Amino acid sequence: MSDYKDYGYYDASHSHIHSVLIPPILQLLNNSRPACILDIGCGNVALAAKLIDSGFNVYGIDASASGIEIANRAHPGRFFVQDVSSKELPAPIQHLPFDMVISTEVIEHLYRPQDLIDLALTAFRHHQGKGHIILSTPYHGYWKNLALAITGKMDDHFTTLWEGGHIKFWSRKSITELLARTGFKVTDFKGTGRLPYLWKSMVVHASRS
Repeated sequence: MSDYKDYGYYDASHSHIHSVLIPPILQLLNNSRPACILDIGCGNVALAAKLIDSGFNVYGIDASASGIEIANRAHPGRFFVQDVSSKELPAPIQHLPFDMVISTEVIEHLYRPQDLIDLALTAFRHHQGKGHIILSTPYHGYWKNLALAITGKMDDHFTTLWEGGHIKFWSRKSITELLARTGFKVTDFKGTGRLPYLWKSMVVHASRS
């Protein structure tokens, strides 16, 4: 497992970001109706629990032992401690025919984002590598970057003065290119939170066939 500092979850409550991510993700899932979902980087499963309550079949992995402990109190046997850089899924879920991977606010923390995509492909092995992926990550683009510069907020936004945090900063173009490298085609894009083009985050849905 890579060098990882546990987030330190205390309960299963939603964070503010979930309030802007859950509606578009639910809309995308209701449109595609996947049979079996893997949540990569599920944390304390605040999102996954909402999806389970909405009738979806969800399993998850996260490097946070505290998050997975909380998750399994409510949904035992569905969530497992595992780092994104792992090459294989936990043994109890290797047989499951995942056709959808979701990963929210994770990829911006990864030194090697391709690890997440590779793990998604591993999850799709029962479908010969075919499947769907929904990613969310903080949005960056021309107008947002310009607004940050004009208002003098650039240093605050891209601060390096804290441990951990975001190490990759994604735009619609760069996240699309990452997915395209392994045969995923982006079919939906949704900006969420704040005003258009100043979005807090973005949700991307891509498929591989």
